[in-house]
Amino acid sequence: MIDALLSMPLDWLDWTGLHVTGWKIIGYTGALMFGGRWLVQFVASKRAGKPVIPRMFWYMSVLGSLMTLSYFVFSPKQDSVGVLQNLFPTFTALYSLYLDIQHRGWKRDKLTHNEARHGE
Repeated sequence: MIDALLSMPLDWLDWTGLHVTGWKIIGYTGALMFGGRWLVQFVASKRAGKPVIPRMFWYMSVLGSLMTLSYFVFSPKQDSVGVLQNLFPTFTALYSLYLDIQHRGWKRDKLTHNEARHGE
């Protein structure tokens, strides 16, 4: 039932000239989230004055990977290349998020001012 609903063309987007479905919206959103994580990393590094990876980077990696993976697995597309391309990043992002939480704690997302200045 849900698959049939997500596979239906979204007529209100006909003006774009693209064949857009709910599955494609999920895929587009996942791809934008996965790519947008680099903007988050850039801004965090610029603020810290050194390369850093904020926790939001890992959240966006996990969510973006899962969304694009679900598009390639569950949509009518069922593309094995897309599955393979997104399977490994999903697991590595989950593991990196786990390590980040273990290292910095659950609620601690921001570096303290001293850590940013001294690179601790």
